[in-house]
Formats: sequence, structure tokens, C-alpha cells
Amino acid sequence: MSAADHPVTEADLHAYTDGLLPEPDRPRIEAWLRDNPDDAAKIAEWQAQNAGIKAMFSGYDKGSPGDADMIGHRVGGSPALSPWSKRLGAVAAAIVVFAAGTLAGHYGPALFERPPLQLTAQETFPREARNAFLVYASEVRHPVEVFANEEAHLATWLGRRLAIENLKVPDLKSLNYNLVGGRLLPVDGKPGAMFMYENQAGERLTVLVGRNASNRTTSFRFASSDNVETFYWIDGELGYAVTGEISREELRKVAEECYRQFPP
Repeated sequence: MSAADHPVTEADLHAYTDGLLPEPDRPRIEAWLRDNPDDAAKIAEWQAQNAGIKAMFSGYDKGSPGDADMIGHRVGGSPALSPWSKRLGAVAAAIVVFAAGTLAGHYGPALFERPPLQLTAQETFPREARNAFLVYASEVRHPVEVFANEEAHLATWLGRRLAIENLKVPDLKSLNYNLVGGRLLPVDGKPGAMFMYENQAGERLTVLVGRNASNRTTSFRFASSDNVETFYWIDGELGYAVTGEISREELRKVAEECYRQFPP
């Protein structure tokens, strides 16, 4: 089958990078990359990002003989593990995928199939995070629905709407960002939560939380568009995204702090 019969899309390239491409499709993508150096360079950049993200979460990569069982119990829902242990198992699984893809170029089987040009939840989520940032971060009088002086109400209200028990509004004061407030907004057609923060220079960033019950994988990635950077991760049924017009290094620190504080 020629490339004209089955064109290579950006979704295919993402799937190749992240290990979600069926093994029979790999030769087609690799042949395309040999003939399209721009796309090959794009893949190399994404793999470098993955390596950087792997390094970011290296503190959670504590290998032990029971790791395989721990990750397996997450799928089976065994009550023997605490929620935090199960979360670490998912992170460990993601790190293994990143390491294998970056260092060996070998990936596991696809977790789902999709037709050409159809974006997955992982690919639409950073776009929605960016759009929310662009719409609300520039607002002067009405950037949020509930302001920081009602933080407890904000957490309870949004947690109830997203069906997240004990939803916590991240405290980013240690990184010099103060909570402005938050709002309810749609994420992939379902209720989502957005928290907004501002530093002393007036720079704002947003933290988006969305639910996707069909997701069954854990992923950590960057997305860029013009000057707007987004770091996002999918953890079980929940997706999180930190977006701002700040450096990737600063964004990474914010994302790591949010990751520590969100409920497992």
C-alpha cells in the first residue's frame, strides 16, 4: 500500500513516538521518516522531550522486584495497594515506555485503534487547555467564576462536578504564583475545572483538570503553540494540563508541584 493510499498523519507520528502504533504499521512509518527528514526531526525532538520528562519524574522511578505486580494490580483493581502505590505504579509504567522508546526504538502493542486524522483525547486535551488559557488569562475583571477568597468552596464545588473526591486546589506560593480563582468549563464535552494563578509580574498560568473514563494509559508530554507552552499528563481517568507563556523549565516545576498535590 502506498503513502497516497494510507497517508501518514501527525496522529500516526505521535502514536509512533509514544508506543501506541500497531507493530504492522511501524515499517510504513519508518519508510516515511526516511523520505521525510522534517518529520524525522520532529520525532527526534519529541523523543528528546520524553527523555527530559523521564528525568523529571526519575525521583518516582524506584525499581523493586514487586514493581510488575504493583502495576498489574492497578489494572485488576486489587484493594491490597494504597491509592498512592497504585499511582506510582502507573508512573513507573509510563517511564518504562518513555525509556524504551527513546533508547531502544521499540514499542509495545497499540492500546486502541483510530482512523486517520482523528485526534485522540491526549491530542485534543492540550488544545483545550491552550484555548482556555487564551480566553481567560487575558480577562481583567472576570477571569474566574470563584475567586481565591472562596478557595474551600471552589474545591468542593468543582470536585463535586468532576466526581473527584477531595479535589485540592494546588498551592503554588512556593513558586511565587498566587491563586486568582477558578471556574467550571467543558473539557472534551464533560465538566472540567480550571484554576488560574498569577505572579508578582502579572504573568498568569492555568491548571486544567478533565475526566476521560475511556483512557487506560499514563502519559506525560509538552505541547507548544506560538508562545504558549502546555505540560500535560494523563493519569487513569483524569487529565491535567499546566499552560502559560513561560519557559518550559518553569512550567515543568509548576507541573511537578501540581502533580505532588493532586489526589492519587
